[in-house]
Amino acid sequence: MNDSDKLVEINFDGLVGPSHNYAGLSLGNIASSSHKGDTSYPRAAALQGLEKMQANRALGLAQGFFLPLPRPNDGLLQRLAVDETADAALTRAAWSASSMWTANAATVSPAPDTIDGKCHLTPANLITMLHRGQEWRDTAAQLKIAFADDRYFAVHDAVPDSFGDEGAANHMRFAESHGSAGVEVFVYGRTGGKFPARQHEQASRAVARLNRVDPQRAVFIEQNSAAIEAGAFHNDVVAVANEKVLFTHALAFADQSAAYDAIRARFPALEVVEVPADAVSLAEAIKTYLFNAQLLTLPDGIMALVVPEECRESAAVWSWLEGMLAGNGPIRKVIPVDVRQSMANGGGPACLRLRVVADPATVDQRFMLDDAKAETIARVVSEYWPETIQPSEVGNDELAERVRNARGKLLEALDLTELG
Repeated sequence: MNDSDKLVEINFDGLVGPSHNYAGLSLGNIASSSHKGDTSYPRAAALQGLEKMQANRALGLAQGFFLPLPRPNDGLLQRLAVDETADAALTRAAWSASSMWTANAATVSPAPDTIDGKCHLTPANLITMLHRGQEWRDTAAQLKIAFADDRYFAVHDAVPDSFGDEGAANHMRFAESHGSAGVEVFVYGRTGGKFPARQHEQASRAVARLNRVDPQRAVFIEQNSAAIEAGAFHNDVVAVANEKVLFTHALAFADQSAAYDAIRARFPALEVVEVPADAVSLAEAIKTYLFNAQLLTLPDGIMALVVPEECRESAAVWSWLEGMLAGNGPIRKVIPVDVRQSMANGGGPACLRLRVVADPATVDQRFMLDDAKAETIARVVSEYWPETIQPSEVGNDELAERVRNARGKLLEALDLTELG
């Protein structure tokens, strides 16, 4: 059904919304908690994200984008009967701009891995946190427009709320090349620790079935509880994969060697780049988001790691990366990017993108970034996104109207008013 020669990896980044604020809503996300109450800079955040997207395009990579969801979420406020007596956290949840982290938007299984030869996308229910659990229906509506051609795509509803699912942040794929048949690894956590394990094993298994992943191409691995308790709320905070390569912290999985064996049993070509705990501690890896990086294959075949600027500021991390580049491993380039506004709320370069292997021509072109759209987005953001948001302003009627208007202007400019 799909011509494998035309399949490439498209990174769909979430544009930071005009209500971007630091409410500290995410238990277990140390960066989010530590910046609670800070002044946020929605305009700068959105432009930083757009610059990252444009940098990917400059590398010769296919780049798409998703738009902010409707905020404040009046429907949620109404269902919770929020008034002046309600907990302020409920209001802050309805204002959350967390949909910018599209690694949690869905789990994507490319056509070469599936029984019916279509690319399947299952939105994540994100039920562990109220501010995220409100997202999936609006996310699904956007996915169903972007990937509407049912000859190539199938977009499902989220798995039932009984099992927490956090999407592609807990999913990895290994293949000889993006367009060839691969092996999909679903990473789940165990409940009962200091912080919630957000990915349930049964959710992962349900997603694999919904996405019609060939059972011989699915592997299920447990995340290390020590990593979760250290603040690795998603697997992509401690491990990232690309084609044949797994870049991982030594303490990412409950049984590290068994995890490697399980992947190799289905994908013998696996190449592991493991960072020892005595070189970079879990705490330092999570602080710098070393593994919440984009591991990319450039058009010339070189594999590059796009990391936050914070990695360059850490002596331990930068020393390890320099040593890696001096060796003969598969990762040959490290590219720092500035996504500080996202980092302060708990998301690095990898959190901001959803990877979709597809022929770009089969995607609704309104979601594919080009110079004209980038210029349009930059113009609208610069004119309408708030420059700052103080914590005390969240819930303010005047600001709410400004946020709604800003998003509406962008939908109009990109001819996507059906997103409402």
